[in-house]
Amino acid sequence: MIKITNFSKSYAKSEVKAVNNVNLTVNSGEIFGFLGPNGAGKTTTLKAITGVLDFTEGKIEIDGHDIKTDGLNAKKKIGYVSDNGVIYEKLTGREYIDFLADIYGVDKETRKKRAEKMLEDFSLTDAFDKPISSYSRGMKQKISVIGALIHDPQVWLLDEPMTGLDPQSSFKLKQMMKEHCAQGKTVFFSTHVLEVAEKLCDRVGIIVKGELKVVGSIDEVLKMKGDESLEEVFLSTVSGEDNNE
Repeated sequence: MIKITNFSKSYAKSEVKAVNNVNLTVNSGEIFGFLGPNGAGKTTTLKAITGVLDFTEGKIEIDGHDIKTDGLNAKKKIGYVSDNGVIYEKLTGREYIDFLADIYGVDKETRKKRAEKMLEDFSLTDAFDKPISSYSRGMKQKISVIGALIHDPQVWLLDEPMTGLDPQSSFKLKQMMKEHCAQGKTVFFSTHVLEVAEKLCDRVGIIVKGELKVVGSIDEVLKMKGDESLEEVFLSTVSGEDNNE
């Protein structure tokens, strides 16, 4: 479970808050889609949840562990796939996965079993012993996903996870997200692909200019906004913000 309480974040030299007083709980066994236009605060929020980005206002808890005061235990619960695919490109895929498995204390037999299944799912087995620098954008995304799941985290955070993936791999990733939640775990992901969010998510949230404007199930947000699709809800929410300027 993720619990965000009164979370705000400002960057140096900016008087405008990148995220402003967000309150949100994402439950165990739930896929939550985090939606918003570019610059809305999605990546800022995700990085704060992981502890990568420091903040001074509010509180973020992962399964009851405060990310600031109990960061080590909180981070053990998290698997994170960033939006920019930053990984150790001088390593082979195997070295990268072993590196992460060592950090999280995953024994050799368990990591082998988990990695082999995911490599097969993503058709990445033949590239596992090749340098990551030789991988395509999609292959780097796949190895990032495998790295994020090698320790079977309670909370899986993904920032634009479909970027660079072919349709087959995107389908498999969505299956993995469903399987993760079926085990009582949490998936929190940002996306611009509204059709994916509409079909996949138990609930969604729409953030605009750092403020969380809409939260609920697809049916709830459609009823709330009086629209017929998530795309219409998204556009009316964003345009409504523009009209208030």
